[in-house]
Amino acid sequence: MKITMIHGQNHIGSTCQIGRMLVEKIGGEVKEFFLPRDFGEFCVGCTNCFLKGEENCPHYEKLLPIVEAMNEADVIILTSPVYVYHATGSMKAFLDHFGYQWMVHRPKTCMFQKQGVCISTAAGAGMKSTNKDMADSLFYWGIPKIYKYGMAVAATSFDQITEKKRAAIEKETTALAAKIRRNYGHVKPGLKTKTYFAVMRLLHKKGINPADEVYWEAQGWLGEKRPWK
Repeated sequence: MKITMIHGQNHIGSTCQIGRMLVEKIGGEVKEFFLPRDFGEFCVGCTNCFLKGEENCPHYEKLLPIVEAMNEADVIILTSPVYVYHATGSMKAFLDHFGYQWMVHRPKTCMFQKQGVCISTAAGAGMKSTNKDMADSLFYWGIPKIYKYGMAVAATSFDQITEKKRAAIEKETTALAAKIRRNYGHVKPGLKTKTYFAVMRLLHKKGINPADEVYWEAQGWLGEKRPWK
Protein backbone atom coordinates (compact mmCIF):
# COMPACT_ATOMS: atom_id res chain seq x y z
CA MET A 1 0.00 0.00 0.00
CA LYS A 2 1.28 3.46 -0.90
CA ILE A 3 0.57 6.36 1.46
CA THR A 4 1.13 10.07 0.92
CA MET A 5 0.92 12.20 4.08
CA ILE A 6 0.84 15.99 3.91
CA HIS A 7 1.23 18.04 7.08
CA GLY A 8 -0.22 21.53 7.38
CA GLN A 9 2.81 22.87 9.26
CA ASN A 10 6.53 22.23 9.53
CA HIS A 11 7.09 21.16 13.11
CA ILE A 12 6.58 17.66 14.45
CA GLY A 13 3.83 18.26 17.00
CA SER A 14 0.85 16.24 18.23
CA THR A 15 -0.94 16.23 14.88
CA CYS A 16 2.11 14.99 13.01
CA GLN A 17 2.84 12.36 15.65
CA ILE A 18 -0.69 10.98 15.48
CA GLY A 19 -0.48 10.90 11.69
CA ARG A 20 2.78 8.96 11.87
CA MET A 21 1.27 6.60 14.44
CA LEU A 22 -1.57 5.82 12.06
CA VAL A 23 0.77 5.32 9.10
CA GLU A 24 2.90 2.88 11.06
CA LYS A 25 -0.17 0.82 11.91
CA ILE A 26 -1.42 0.83 8.31
CA GLY A 27 1.96 -0.24 6.94
CA GLY A 28 3.31 0.26 3.44
CA GLU A 29 5.40 2.75 1.50
CA VAL A 30 5.14 6.30 2.82
CA LYS A 31 5.92 9.69 1.27
CA GLU A 32 5.72 12.61 3.70
CA PHE A 33 5.53 16.34 2.98
CA PHE A 34 5.50 19.38 5.25
CA LEU A 35 3.87 22.72 4.46
CA PRO A 36 5.18 25.30 3.85
CA ARG A 37 8.63 23.68 3.79
CA ASP A 38 7.87 21.52 0.75
CA PHE A 39 5.37 23.89 -0.83
CA GLY A 40 4.54 27.35 0.40
CA GLU A 41 3.11 29.30 -2.51
CA PHE A 42 -0.21 31.12 -2.50
CA CYS A 43 -2.63 30.78 -5.40
CA VAL A 44 -2.48 34.04 -7.37
CA GLY A 45 -5.93 33.67 -8.94
CA CYS A 46 -4.66 33.68 -12.54
CA THR A 47 -7.27 31.02 -13.56
CA ASN A 48 -4.72 29.34 -15.84
CA CYS A 49 -5.42 25.94 -14.27
CA PHE A 50 -9.12 26.25 -15.10
CA LEU A 51 -8.89 27.74 -18.57
CA LYS A 52 -5.58 26.50 -20.00
CA GLY A 53 -4.63 23.44 -17.91
CA GLU A 54 -2.91 22.94 -14.56
CA GLU A 55 0.53 22.75 -16.20
CA ASN A 56 0.16 26.51 -16.81
CA CYS A 57 0.01 27.27 -13.07
CA PRO A 58 3.02 29.47 -12.14
CA HIS A 59 3.73 27.03 -9.28
CA TYR A 60 3.30 23.85 -11.32
CA GLU A 61 6.91 22.66 -11.11
CA LYS A 62 7.15 23.30 -7.36
CA LEU A 63 3.91 21.44 -6.73
CA LEU A 64 4.63 18.51 -9.06
CA PRO A 65 6.43 16.19 -6.57
CA ILE A 66 3.43 16.28 -4.22
CA VAL A 67 0.96 15.91 -7.09
CA GLU A 68 2.79 12.83 -8.37
CA ALA A 69 2.92 11.33 -4.88
CA MET A 70 -0.82 11.84 -4.39
CA ASN A 71 -1.61 10.35 -7.80
CA GLU A 72 0.40 7.21 -6.96
CA ALA A 73 -0.95 6.83 -3.42
CA ASP A 74 -3.64 4.42 -2.30
CA VAL A 75 -4.21 6.55 0.81
CA ILE A 76 -3.87 10.33 1.12
CA ILE A 77 -3.54 11.66 4.67
CA LEU A 78 -3.91 15.39 5.40
CA THR A 79 -3.01 16.61 8.88
CA SER A 80 -3.46 20.04 10.41
CA PRO A 81 -3.51 21.44 13.92
CA VAL A 82 -6.46 23.71 14.63
CA TYR A 83 -5.74 27.36 13.88
CA VAL A 84 -8.69 29.56 14.96
CA TYR A 85 -11.13 26.69 14.32
CA HIS A 86 -9.77 25.94 10.85
CA ALA A 87 -6.88 24.32 9.00
CA THR A 88 -3.58 26.17 8.85
CA GLY A 89 -2.98 28.82 6.22
CA SER A 90 -0.33 26.58 4.67
CA MET A 91 -2.81 23.75 4.20
CA LYS A 92 -5.43 26.12 2.79
CA ALA A 93 -2.91 27.63 0.36
CA PHE A 94 -1.93 24.15 -0.76
CA LEU A 95 -5.51 22.99 -1.33
CA ASP A 96 -6.33 26.21 -3.20
CA HIS A 97 -4.08 24.98 -6.01
CA PHE A 98 -6.40 22.05 -6.75
CA GLY A 99 -9.61 23.82 -7.69
CA TYR A 100 -9.20 22.54 -11.26
CA GLN A 101 -9.28 18.98 -9.89
CA TRP A 102 -12.75 19.27 -8.35
CA MET A 103 -15.53 17.27 -9.99
CA VAL A 104 -17.01 20.46 -11.40
CA HIS A 105 -13.88 20.80 -13.55
CA ARG A 106 -11.36 17.99 -14.28
CA PRO A 107 -11.29 15.28 -11.59
CA LYS A 108 -8.68 12.55 -11.95
CA THR A 109 -9.82 8.98 -12.46
CA CYS A 110 -7.25 7.71 -9.95
CA MET A 111 -8.89 9.68 -7.12
CA PHE A 112 -12.05 7.59 -7.32
CA GLN A 113 -10.16 4.51 -6.07
CA LYS A 114 -8.38 6.08 -3.08
CA GLN A 115 -8.99 6.44 0.63
CA GLY A 116 -8.46 9.74 2.40
CA VAL A 117 -7.82 10.63 6.04
CA CYS A 118 -8.08 14.03 7.74
CA ILE A 119 -6.39 14.40 11.13
CA SER A 120 -6.52 17.41 13.42
CA THR A 121 -5.69 18.19 17.02
CA ALA A 122 -6.25 21.13 19.32
CA ALA A 123 -5.63 21.96 22.94
CA GLY A 124 -9.36 22.62 23.15
CA ALA A 125 -11.82 22.53 20.25
CA GLY A 126 -12.22 23.10 16.52
CA MET A 127 -11.28 19.68 15.14
CA LYS A 128 -14.61 19.18 13.34
CA SER A 129 -14.37 22.38 11.32
CA THR A 130 -10.66 21.86 10.66
CA ASN A 131 -11.19 18.35 9.35
CA LYS A 132 -14.07 19.61 7.20
CA ASP A 133 -11.73 22.17 5.60
CA MET A 134 -9.57 19.30 4.35
CA ALA A 135 -12.30 16.71 3.74
CA ASP A 136 -14.21 19.07 1.44
CA SER A 137 -11.33 18.99 -1.04
CA LEU A 138 -10.93 15.22 -0.81
CA PHE A 139 -14.62 14.68 -1.51
CA TYR A 140 -14.76 17.06 -4.45
CA TRP A 141 -11.63 15.43 -5.90
CA GLY A 142 -13.71 12.26 -6.03
CA ILE A 143 -12.15 10.26 -3.19
CA PRO A 144 -14.91 7.83 -2.15
CA LYS A 145 -13.80 6.86 1.36
CA ILE A 146 -12.82 9.65 3.76
CA TYR A 147 -12.10 9.26 7.46
CA LYS A 148 -11.87 12.11 9.95
CA TYR A 149 -9.99 11.90 13.22
CA GLY A 150 -9.86 14.76 15.70
CA MET A 151 -8.46 14.80 19.21
CA ALA A 152 -8.57 17.50 21.87
CA VAL A 153 -5.16 16.76 23.34
CA ALA A 154 -5.36 19.39 26.12
CA ALA A 155 -1.65 20.02 25.58
CA THR A 156 0.70 22.15 23.51
CA SER A 157 3.12 19.31 22.73
CA PHE A 158 2.88 15.57 22.25
CA ASP A 159 4.93 14.91 25.38
CA GLN A 160 2.36 16.72 27.52
CA ILE A 161 -0.58 14.51 26.50
CA THR A 162 -1.91 12.50 29.44
CA GLU A 163 -1.55 8.73 29.57
CA LYS A 164 -5.33 8.37 29.39
CA LYS A 165 -5.53 10.36 26.17
CA ARG A 166 -2.51 8.53 24.73
CA ALA A 167 -4.28 5.23 25.38
CA ALA A 168 -7.37 6.53 23.58
CA ILE A 169 -5.28 7.69 20.62
CA GLU A 170 -3.56 4.30 20.43
CA LYS A 171 -6.88 2.45 20.49
CA GLU A 172 -8.61 4.71 17.98
CA THR A 173 -5.75 4.83 15.47
CA THR A 174 -5.46 1.04 15.66
CA ALA A 175 -9.15 0.72 14.79
CA LEU A 176 -8.84 3.29 11.98
CA ALA A 177 -5.79 1.56 10.51
CA ALA A 178 -7.71 -1.74 10.51
CA LYS A 179 -10.56 -0.14 8.54
CA ILE A 180 -8.16 1.30 5.99
CA ARG A 181 -6.39 -2.01 5.50
CA ARG A 182 -9.72 -3.83 5.23
CA ASN A 183 -11.02 -1.42 2.58
CA TYR A 184 -7.79 -1.38 0.58
CA GLY A 185 -8.60 -2.27 -3.02
CA HIS A 186 -12.35 -2.33 -2.40
CA VAL A 187 -13.40 1.32 -2.19
CA LYS A 188 -16.16 2.48 -4.50
CA PRO A 189 -18.01 5.81 -4.73
CA GLY A 190 -21.22 6.04 -2.76
CA LEU A 191 -24.52 7.61 -3.73
CA LYS A 192 -23.44 11.15 -2.77
CA THR A 193 -20.37 11.07 -5.01
CA LYS A 194 -22.22 9.44 -7.91
CA THR A 195 -25.08 11.94 -7.66
CA TYR A 196 -22.75 14.93 -7.60
CA PHE A 197 -20.78 13.51 -10.54
CA ALA A 198 -24.02 13.02 -12.48
CA VAL A 199 -25.01 16.65 -11.95
CA MET A 200 -21.57 17.84 -13.08
CA ARG A 201 -21.85 15.60 -16.14
CA LEU A 202 -25.13 17.29 -17.14
CA LEU A 203 -23.47 20.69 -16.81
CA HIS A 204 -20.57 19.63 -19.01
CA LYS A 205 -22.90 18.23 -21.64
CA LYS A 206 -24.30 21.76 -21.89
CA GLY A 207 -20.78 23.22 -21.97
CA ILE A 208 -19.51 25.49 -19.18
CA ASN A 209 -15.76 25.65 -19.87
CA PRO A 210 -14.10 24.54 -23.14
CA ALA A 211 -11.06 23.02 -21.38
CA ASP A 212 -13.28 21.00 -19.06
CA GLU A 213 -15.56 19.92 -21.89
CA VAL A 214 -12.63 18.60 -23.93
CA TYR A 215 -11.35 16.74 -20.88
CA TRP A 216 -14.69 15.09 -20.05
CA GLU A 217 -15.15 14.09 -23.69
CA ALA A 218 -11.65 12.56 -23.80
CA GLN A 219 -12.38 10.56 -20.61
CA GLY A 220 -15.59 9.22 -22.13
CA TRP A 221 -17.62 10.57 -19.22
CA LEU A 222 -20.11 12.38 -21.46
CA GLY A 223 -21.03 8.92 -22.73
CA GLU A 224 -21.37 5.69 -20.77
CA LYS A 225 -17.92 5.58 -19.15
CA ARG A 226 -17.40 6.57 -15.49
CA PRO A 227 -14.19 7.05 -13.50
CA TRP A 228 -15.08 4.15 -11.17
CA LYS A 229 -15.73 1.55 -13.90
